[in-house]
Amino acid sequence: MNEEIKKAIEKANAEKQKKLLLMKILTKEAYERLGRVRLAHPEIAEQAEQIIISWYMQGRINEINDAQLKSLLSKLVK
Repeated sequence: MNEEIKKAIEKANAEKQKKLLLMKILTKEAYERLGRVRLAHPEIAEQAEQIIISWYMQGRINEINDAQLKSLLSKLVK
């Protein structure tokens, strides 16, 4: 297997893991909102995902609801 294929597989696996983790952290409504944001503003969605995962890994949060996600997104847009 060549290096490009390996990297593509690793990237796909990392994206799958990130998606599963976000599904665990975000409420259904928040996850759906993040999906809509990702379509319109992928760079903002990526920032939000990194922050949310970082907070989760640090033990600062267990779950994020839609209102909390909206607050985070509003801070990222400014």
